[in-house]
Amino acid sequence: MPRTATRFAADRGLVHRMLATMFLLGLLYVVFIGVLVVILGRAWPLAVVLIGGVFVAQFWFSDKLAAFAMGARDVTPEEQPELHGAIDRLCALADMPKPRVAIADTDVPNAFATGRNRNNTVVCATTGLLRRLEPEELEGVLAHELSHVAHKDVAVMTIASFLGVLAGLLTRLGVQFGMFGGLRRNQNAAVVVLAVTAVSVAVYALSFVLIRTLSRYRELCADRSAALLTGRPSALASALTKISGQMARIPTRDLRRAEPFNAFFFAPAIASTESLANLFATHPTLERRLEQLGRISAELGGAA
Repeated sequence: MPRTATRFAADRGLVHRMLATMFLLGLLYVVFIGVLVVILGRAWPLAVVLIGGVFVAQFWFSDKLAAFAMGARDVTPEEQPELHGAIDRLCALADMPKPRVAIADTDVPNAFATGRNRNNTVVCATTGLLRRLEPEELEGVLAHELSHVAHKDVAVMTIASFLGVLAGLLTRLGVQFGMFGGLRRNQNAAVVVLAVTAVSVAVYALSFVLIRTLSRYRELCADRSAALLTGRPSALASALTKISGQMARIPTRDLRRAEPFNAFFFAPAIASTESLANLFATHPTLERRLEQLGRISAELGGAA
């Protein structure tokens, strides 16, 4: 994993965690495939085709799928001059290529970045975010999202989530639709379906934990990098506080619709207040994020 060439603060901890996560998920992937081949017997080519198809679809179309699901659309500088202007300034400051710029027409105040590489990356802000934040706060949020792009953890999260998506798909197909229809005619069909389902559930659970652990750290890294790049950690802290407070005023149905994309959002659409649930959360708690920004502000001598 090469180090970033931008001016965003490098984070060896993030690099090490991304490498460890990819290694462990790769090992889990190999074991998963091996077990499927043994269980399926002659039907193993079906598993290979399914796995290959899901991986290609997720890797090549992840940015388009996420943008489509959120109702995001690319916008020109003429349509959104302030948003483009902020991203232009931050990209120049960070010495990085400018990604595609999009907006999502929703009152949920949030932003996200997605894509498999810098050439296919999109940074999206919601209309709810643009209405609520001051210019300095918006720049802090956008710098956070650009940090994900610069550190390449957006691509890592896209690839890392593949195994969990696949395991979940196999579980649903195996239970609901009897994906191994040709085996149903055999007396051992039920055993095969149950075995594949059990393995898929176990793999999904392990990949879920690994991805959530990486996700929480990468959010702290992006906060830190954005605060150091802009030199205004207080603006980012203000944006965090404002967004978290405004979430409570958004209709629950809108938050539920956005919740599946929490791992890519600047702030979770629905955040748990229970300590046990926080172990599996995509983001650190608001208190922890604000505490880190407070330390950075003190390190900068209160200039922020």
